[in-house]
Amino acid sequence: MKIGIFDSGLGGLTVLREFVKKYPNNTYIYYGDTKNIPYGDKTKKELIELIVKIITFFEKENVDMIIIACGTVSSMCLNEIKKMTNILIYDVISPTIEYLNKIPQNKIGIFATNATINSHIFKISLNKKRVLEIATKEFVPMIEKNKINLNIIKNYCYQVSSFDVLVLGCTHYPILERKLKKYLPNTLIVNMAIPLLNKVKITNNNNNSSGKIILYFTKQSDILLQNINNILDFSYKIIFIWLNIK
Repeated sequence: MKIGIFDSGLGGLTVLREFVKKYPNNTYIYYGDTKNIPYGDKTKKELIELIVKIITFFEKENVDMIIIACGTVSSMCLNEIKKMTNILIYDVISPTIEYLNKIPQNKIGIFATNATINSHIFKISLNKKRVLEIATKEFVPMIEKNKINLNIIKNYCYQVSSFDVLVLGCTHYPILERKLKKYLPNTLIVNMAIPLLNKVKITNNNNNSSGKIILYFTKQSDILLQNINNILDFSYKIIFIWLNIK
């Protein structure tokens, strides 16, 4: 299968990583819109204008499905995206909410971007749970710049220290998971890629064919390349990178 995955930047690579581990023999086309990051501070209209270009890109690539590996876009634009194309669409938030509604834990903290928090998608959808939504606006910039501030992380973790579950409501945030776990050792931390993987139906070619990753980014930087290598921390046969896509 040919699977398209997109995000505002490198965060969606955490989703790509999990998909490749489980389904290695497929072609993955990744689109990171690093030119227009962050998405979390954009209006819905601005996001739609950007997403139209991304969906058109994937249609030209003839992908079999599109994974919205962005919490902001998943929370704000899912219905509009499904109307843009006939390609099968999956988002990261819907499977996560389905998973959270099934677990026994009741106190759930959400770390996400401003846009996702302002949509209140988790609080609305988890109406039988105690939900604390926190906009962690510093996380995406410091991840993209690879300048991690432990004091900021610690302060946010303190706010959910009494909670049973912490949802990483942005796909950038699993990059910080080990650091978050340091301050929340007894908290169940949910990476949205995992419920998504359990939801998506993918044909894994079990023959001798090899998988392939093709990475597209709309703006290049040395830090980006370094982060890609850190996130995709496995040996893979072919990785192509095309940069500066307009």
